[in-house]
Amino acid sequence: MKTQSLLDRQAVIVLSLLGLAAVLVPVLNVMTAPGSALHISDHLVPLLGKYLSFALLALSVDLIWGFCGILSLGHGAFFALGGYAMGMYLMRQIGPRGVYADPILPDFMVFLNWKDLPWFWYGFDWFPYAAIMVLLVPGALAFVFGWFAFRSRVTGVYLSIITQAMTFALMLAFFRNDMGFGGNNGLTDFKEILGFPLQSESTRIVLFVLSAVALAAGYLLCRWIVTSKLGKVLVAVRDAESRTRFLGYRVEHYKLAVFTVSAMLAGLAGALYVPQVGIINPGEFAPANSIEVVIWVAVGGRGTLAGAILGALVVNAGKTWFTGALPEFWLFALGGLFVFVTLLMPRGILGTAQDAWTRARARLPSRSAPNALPHAAE
Repeated sequence: MKTQSLLDRQAVIVLSLLGLAAVLVPVLNVMTAPGSALHISDHLVPLLGKYLSFALLALSVDLIWGFCGILSLGHGAFFALGGYAMGMYLMRQIGPRGVYADPILPDFMVFLNWKDLPWFWYGFDWFPYAAIMVLLVPGALAFVFGWFAFRSRVTGVYLSIITQAMTFALMLAFFRNDMGFGGNNGLTDFKEILGFPLQSESTRIVLFVLSAVALAAGYLLCRWIVTSKLGKVLVAVRDAESRTRFLGYRVEHYKLAVFTVSAMLAGLAGALYVPQVGIINPGEFAPANSIEVVIWVAVGGRGTLAGAILGALVVNAGKTWFTGALPEFWLFALGGLFVFVTLLMPRGILGTAQDAWTRARARLPSRSAPNALPHAAE
């Protein structure tokens, strides 16, 4: 099997493109005139940041599905929990500037006649605590869920179904007003983050750059995992779980570890998503959202990491165009794209391109081969 290095050609390309985006987008937003063809509008900056957040979410799914064979149809739950943790911090920053001018209680609690702040909201007025919760809450849920699922050796479609059931149950719970998370409306009307107004041009640019940096860091983390000895074990679990277990490996421990890391990456993606979009509500828990993430990974190329990023960017850019031009056809287009990729491009965009490049190189004459000698004259 061909060994991979942490920073091979593909990794260098991905990191270079992310670095270029982190520089070019702010420059083209600030330094170019609004009428210029190169200008990136203030509306487009958070949209691109949202795409990068989705790419980090897709990366987290590819880590477990592409390299460990765990098909999660509930990763939207971890994404939403990270988003809610960030949303709770942003709500606590509103203070007396809310509609009801209560310095402690968020507006929706005042509207619902809550008298005291629930205990699980304590600490979210402090950013470091909220940042820890962004990673801890999704990670803890994934650890507990995975502990029971993997110890029971639940695999394949059965695991996919219970992950989908998990996110559906959370969606129903968060829709309830008495849960203390804003019910159907969720959390919104954010004002500032770390003292900086969210609607300002500079804050949006910083959030975009942070999204690019987080995606690059997430990619490096996933790359380090899959190129290490741990990654080799994960691939063995994906390809022959029973044989790997018979060799003496505690398969459930490896699956639990990578599943927890993946959930924490998804939570970070949700935390970056919320301040750029301006709202988080129970709709983010919808099972359809988690299924859509799997489609992003399949389109880009499962088991490539870079393909997951590419798939998230391509599909979401297409979604933005379709929902603006032909909104009624978007779901048909998404379903058709998934069928097309499954039947004709099972390795996705990146995997298919890699195969084509390998075949093209194989057809080229080897440079090390000696020149053909002319036939001897008879």
